[in-house]
Parts: sequence; structure tokens; C-alpha cells
Amino acid sequence: MWARPENNKDIRVGFTHVPCSYLGDVVFAELPLLGTDVRAGEPVGLVESSHAVCEIVAPVSGIVVDVNPQVEGAPEKITGDPFEEGWLLAIRSSDPAELATLLTGEEYDRSFPLEE
Repeated sequence: MWARPENNKDIRVGFTHVPCSYLGDVVFAELPLLGTDVRAGEPVGLVESSHAVCEIVAPVSGIVVDVNPQVEGAPEKITGDPFEEGWLLAIRSSDPAELATLLTGEEYDRSFPLEE
């Protein structure tokens, strides 16, 4: 999962290139309800494709304050544009220090390079 601070308190979340490369054509997304209390590292939803089912895992703890309505009607956006139109949810973080424990984009890319 990627996690991007959107303002002083909310963290936008989506899939990175790694799960997107395995999922293929996404056909269904089950996102959490607004107000759901989530814990870092725990599943909060599902994405189903023609190849696999993948859990949406919360990268930080907090409350779900937004979900992307576009991906429920057009789930292909999850893998087609994962960092923009295919974002999944936003969490209002209850522990901002958790964000500092996540890999940076550069660290993630070094750990999980794109295959050529």
C-alpha cells in the first residue's frame, strides 16, 4: 500500500505497483464504510481480479474519513491509475508517528523494483 499525507491529518491510501502487477484486471472492490476504526497492518477491504483476491491493508491506524466512489463503479482504475484516480480510501490518523515508520517512495522502489 502507498500512504500519502493529504493535509495535516488525513492519509490517502492505494495500491502500489507491486500488487497492481499481480492483480491484472480488477473486477470488484469492497471498501470500508466511512467511520470505520482501522488499525495499522490489519485488513480493511478487498480487491478482486481475474487472477487474485488482495486485501486492502491499513498502513496507519485511525478512522476512515473518505472512500473513492469511482473505484466501486470502475474498479479497473485501481490498477490503471493507482496513484491518482485509483486511490482507495483516506484515514484520519490517530497516531501520526506511524507514518514515519513507513518506507519512503524511494525505499519502497529499491525494495520492490519494477521488472523490465
